[in-house]
Amino acid sequence: MAALPFYDTADISALNDQAVILLKLFGARGYTRQEPSILQPAEIFLDRSGEEIRRRTFTLTDPSGDELALRPDLTIPICKHAVDSGASLPARLSYNGLAFRYQPNRPERPTQFFQAGLELLGLADAAAGEGEILGLAFESLRAVGIQDFELRFGDLALFGALVDALELPTSWRERLKRNFWRAGYVETFLRRLGDGAEKAPSRAEVEAALDAQTLGAPAGRTREDVIARAMERGAEAAALRLDPAIAGVITKLFGISGPVEEAMRETRALLAAANIKLDGPLTAMDARLKAIAALGLDLSKVRFTAHFGRNMEYYTGFVFELWAKDAEGPVQVAGGGRYDTLMQSLGAAKPVSAIGCALRTERLLAARKFTGVA
Repeated sequence: MAALPFYDTADISALNDQAVILLKLFGARGYTRQEPSILQPAEIFLDRSGEEIRRRTFTLTDPSGDELALRPDLTIPICKHAVDSGASLPARLSYNGLAFRYQPNRPERPTQFFQAGLELLGLADAAAGEGEILGLAFESLRAVGIQDFELRFGDLALFGALVDALELPTSWRERLKRNFWRAGYVETFLRRLGDGAEKAPSRAEVEAALDAQTLGAPAGRTREDVIARAMERGAEAAALRLDPAIAGVITKLFGISGPVEEAMRETRALLAAANIKLDGPLTAMDARLKAIAALGLDLSKVRFTAHFGRNMEYYTGFVFELWAKDAEGPVQVAGGGRYDTLMQSLGAAKPVSAIGCALRTERLLAARKFTGVA
């Protein structure tokens, strides 16, 4: 059975005291607190979060037949409310509350947890938005007494720019970018195409494969949708073959991970050897590193991973995680990134620049206790 957390008086007091510190900081920086309903329309998550979160979302049907979900994150409902209410932009919003996710592979982890977070919506200057959210994330950790932490980050925009610079069919480019964050997906896709192993499946083969999955079609999709999409993808892949040189550039990029200055040298060398110019993303990366150093974090505590994507499908560019230590070792205490297409997918008339950060407050508390702060 999945772990069901129980909070005693001491736990509640410690979490409340920590929340006061964080929310006071957010308010002082101009972020207005919001609290979306715990029960939300399921479709806003199932259509936008990605397969990883879809399979971990608790859904139910109310007596009227509407499909609801226990919110697996707070970013989507906050952004949905901003769209529906016609919020003036830029908007600076904050929250502190419970989120719920099933943990199929880690039953010892709780199915509910507290998150505090920030959403910066509609700030046109993307670099300024990144600096503001990163700065507040750093401030948050320091405000609760965590001084020793590391930053790990990636940039989906860098991979997207690389894909756009290669001679690939448009549909392939979109498929690679859309599935960038899925562990092993791009590598397997490239390998099969390079080997010429792809073939168009028959309908019977797709139906048999679907029948073999005891969970059936993913939530929010009909069986016919799944079959049609599988056959379409298979036919597309079977019709084309990938130049091994192209696959090699992508594979080598995915292998780049390490201290940020070393990783960026490797990235530049790879692109130069392949005669690929990505001046825009690389210039933005240089500016980002200067901003990180200006926020007081030594670059020796910063790691760059080219194949770094968080498990929310709506991220579009810069993504990051902050890591500290608790009694069990390294622990991710915060994470976030840019999601410039989410607002439009929720009904906004045009794309809205957006970036946010979530803090796992129970992990923060564990890290504080380990360092003797709490």
